[in-house]
Amino acid sequence: MVEQTKFVLDEKEMPTAWYNIQADLPQPLPPTLHPATHQPIGPADLAPLFPMELIKQEVSQERYIDIPEEVQQIYRLWRPSPLFRAHRLEQLLDTPAKIFFKYEGVSPAGSHKPNTSVPQAYYNKQEGVKRLATETGAGQWGTALAMACQLFELECMVYMVKVSYHQKPYRRSLIEVYGATVLPSPTNTTAAGRKILADDPDSPGSLGIAISEAVEDTVKREDTKYALGSVLNHVLMHQTVIGLEAKIQMEKADAYPDVLIGCVGGGSNFAGIAFPFIKDKFEGKNIRIIAVEPAACPTLTKGVYAYDYGDTAQMTPLVKMHTLGHDFVPEGIHAGGLRYHGMAPLISHLYEMGVMEAVAYPQNSVFEAAVTFTRTQAILPAPEPSHAIRAVIDEAIRCREAGEAKTILFNLCGHGHFDLGAYDNYLGNRLPDFIYPEEKIKEALTRLPVLA
Repeated sequence: MVEQTKFVLDEKEMPTAWYNIQADLPQPLPPTLHPATHQPIGPADLAPLFPMELIKQEVSQERYIDIPEEVQQIYRLWRPSPLFRAHRLEQLLDTPAKIFFKYEGVSPAGSHKPNTSVPQAYYNKQEGVKRLATETGAGQWGTALAMACQLFELECMVYMVKVSYHQKPYRRSLIEVYGATVLPSPTNTTAAGRKILADDPDSPGSLGIAISEAVEDTVKREDTKYALGSVLNHVLMHQTVIGLEAKIQMEKADAYPDVLIGCVGGGSNFAGIAFPFIKDKFEGKNIRIIAVEPAACPTLTKGVYAYDYGDTAQMTPLVKMHTLGHDFVPEGIHAGGLRYHGMAPLISHLYEMGVMEAVAYPQNSVFEAAVTFTRTQAILPAPEPSHAIRAVIDEAIRCREAGEAKTILFNLCGHGHFDLGAYDNYLGNRLPDFIYPEEKIKEALTRLPVLA
């Protein structure tokens, strides 16, 4: 009997509402604080940055929030995304484990990011906004927002982390094809960027720096709002279409995950696959949830849980999260989407409650897993989800050694077609391993904000 390889939903089976995990948290999130007063912020404090509908979603306690029909229409360009059974990887590993993966690389932008860029552009357009400013690391988010802005006839300004800007020139090109302007951050066009360059003219940039530039750009113009590709509650909620679809597809496969794995940087793709299953865990399901991060930027495994700024220039509100310090600049690893000093408050909160686990890997072992995956499954993964693949392979090997036929599910959140320079370096033995820089992080943590 031939076993099924892919599980594809009809468009009418696509979720029509996002899942908001805040409705089911056993303990509420710590409040977000104003950067100047250190008092809990209100909607008026966020209004210069975001449209009111997104501000409402950020604090909503409703379990499900309807997806507007205009957003659903655009989602249907690529959603529902397929779920695959990785038969060939299982055979190579000689494991009794069943390995499934949700593949988000089928989106026009090549990753999961349009799941939130499209609704963010939609809500800004509804409020009369003309222009959006944002940051991007590896370029996946910048590509997705550029695409969404084009579809809703908005201008788009992207500050791309400089090391990734040069590592991934064709990702930058795609952003420009979609009609956006993209600059290497830090730039000399903002006060935040000029300050960084004055201190370090060769700064590789970081997501924290790029966020500072995008926020500064936003507050200087009345026609502009800010869009963020990860970390915030509403962003993570938009991504839950991934896990909601995966639950239906796993039912069609007559399976349920014993282990769920996703990579984490800011937390968007991990939340997308994990939050609908964490709801099941709250309701009594026995499932392990594992977040995988780079050893060079180990926010969950080595960071502290404290109030910190989301950006380097200290312009953003203070959120309680796992952080390496707002001015920590990670090494220029090729998983640019995971080079963020902080972790989403919701994910940090769940980690503190013991709902999930976290592991960290250096990039050579990650690329080794990525090449193994490509040579068995024929899909080239981006460096970011390759961290999850490394953990999946390790879990599958443990299953082989223990003789346990567990079911493993992971999120392959994007393809690696713009990352071939990194693969070239790996195959040529030119890829350095950057491990947790303890002294640099200790120094950055001395500058955490002191709350009264």
